[in-house]
Amino acid sequence: MIRHIRRIPLTSWILISMVVGVIIGVVNPTFAVKLAPLSTMFLRMISSIIVPLIFCTLVVGIAGHGDDMKRVGRLAFKSIVYFEIVTSLALVIGLVAVNLVRPGDGVSLAASTDKVKDLAKNAPTGTSFLEHLVPKSFFEAAANNEVLQIVFFAVIFAVALSKVQGKSKEVVLSMCEGVADVMFKFTMMVMRFAPFGIGAAIAVAVGKSGVGVLLNLGQLVLTLYGALIVFFLLVLLPVALLFRVPLRRFVRAVRSPALIAFSTTSSEAALPLAMQSMEAIGVPRRIVAFVMPTGYSFNLDGSTLYLAVASIFVAQAANHPMMLKDQLLMMLALMITSKGVAAVPRASLVILAGTLATFKLPLEGVAIILGVDALMDMARTSTNLVGNCLATVVMARWEGEFSEPQPEVLLAQEGLLPIESVPPGPRTSGAAPASS
Repeated sequence: MIRHIRRIPLTSWILISMVVGVIIGVVNPTFAVKLAPLSTMFLRMISSIIVPLIFCTLVVGIAGHGDDMKRVGRLAFKSIVYFEIVTSLALVIGLVAVNLVRPGDGVSLAASTDKVKDLAKNAPTGTSFLEHLVPKSFFEAAANNEVLQIVFFAVIFAVALSKVQGKSKEVVLSMCEGVADVMFKFTMMVMRFAPFGIGAAIAVAVGKSGVGVLLNLGQLVLTLYGALIVFFLLVLLPVALLFRVPLRRFVRAVRSPALIAFSTTSSEAALPLAMQSMEAIGVPRRIVAFVMPTGYSFNLDGSTLYLAVASIFVAQAANHPMMLKDQLLMMLALMITSKGVAAVPRASLVILAGTLATFKLPLEGVAIILGVDALMDMARTSTNLVGNCLATVVMARWEGEFSEPQPEVLLAQEGLLPIESVPPGPRTSGAAPASS
């Protein structure tokens, strides 16, 4: 019995905790409200991950390529341009969707009127936003979880590190890689507490606002899924047609990795098969080895769209109207902060929490979203994977190096040959790949 319980995946536990939280909130609202400390503890554990995770992944991602950055300079430039265009379109689609549907209206965060007024007073301006990017002290920024300042410092630090030669660079880079590895494990340990924190969050939400709040959360989930479908139809499909991607071959190769990403909510679990699949359909190994891991830091289409929807949802739920310029500032912040997400399930919550804190929006919104985040994480993680697989084919086409497929690998994907009989895909260097 215990063995079977241990085999239940975390996503299933989260879904179970959601149901239990709803039941507790409906049956005993008074007791449900007292569970708030559990969700608060979980939020604080997530917040404690922000600084070391983002700093180390960005430093390794930028400085870890070393001399290879010169050799693949043209590919790097093309990749970054493509990533920024596609993720910007994802932000636009998410922003339009959440403003049209307005899923946050009617969701109560139990914030006082005074807090809402303070939010309006503290709305950042364009000038203050730019000034706020630069930290006076790294340690002060770290202590206050100032995500944008950490990103700014990490980028400059990584560029400087890439110019250093010898043992000093190796030591610093190894240290950052080690810390990043530890933080990946740390995050997974924190996620073991997720069912309790999420169950408590949904219980508190239902206990305070009634079961009607779930209708609004359902609207949030449907808004995200609808926006992702629009993104596939209006962005990814035209890109595939523009670069003459063989759609049937691509879909056949990507469906297994996408299913793994969807079911595990971790693109890291699907990465080895995804890289092998892209090489099998004709993408050169050097392009797969560079574009795929880089894309998991800079081309998180699903997570970027989700962050746009979730952040404005929190503002709507907090009854904090945001002008278009303020929303655009937040989207700019999300574009910057989402570049260092780590390869762990629901890592987008780390970025969302940091962005909300930067814009003085209540973290209670994260607690509300946690109740349905497992459902949204499946969609955004699989979208991240499909988007990065497409990016490798696009780069191969752009470089004029797309070749013939490897039939033995495609047969292995169909189960006609054991996957173990196929040579392993290329190893990557640099930052660990990222997810939601």
